[in-house]
Amino acid sequence: MSVSTPLRPLVPRAAEELVASARRSLAEASLAASAHERYAAAHLAALRAAAAVLAARGRPAGTRSRVVSVWVLLPRCAPELGEWATFFAAGSRKRASAEAGISCVSVREADDLVRDAGTFISRVCDLLGIPEQTVLGSTLLHVG
Repeated sequence: MSVSTPLRPLVPRAAEELVASARRSLAEASLAASAHERYAAAHLAALRAAAAVLAARGRPAGTRSRVVSVWVLLPRCAPELGEWATFFAAGSRKRASAEAGISCVSVREADDLVRDAGTFISRVCDLLGIPEQTVLGSTLLHVG
């Protein structure tokens, strides 16, 4: 008698590549020298993970002809990620400032966002059936 292993759902290559990119951004965030760099990279990691969900599930009807934020589209195609979309959408302006090199976040905010982005990426991997990978442990570099 043979034991069968459950088949992993077929995930589009674009979604897998976006998750891999999200993981790289999260690793970059963990190693960033400043709080604003860490915050921007962590937010970008979450953005790429959200884009992976859209790549796997497709954009909702009626949104193809206009530019719409991934944080607006995400709850439409993955309602279970709606709270995450609201959370990350709230940090979009702060991310833009951080990317511009403006010191607008504390070390604590940056570290918290790195952890939250890691949790979000894990949730996206679970949702899409992508195997989990650890990104450089959970050690964060604190900038004084």
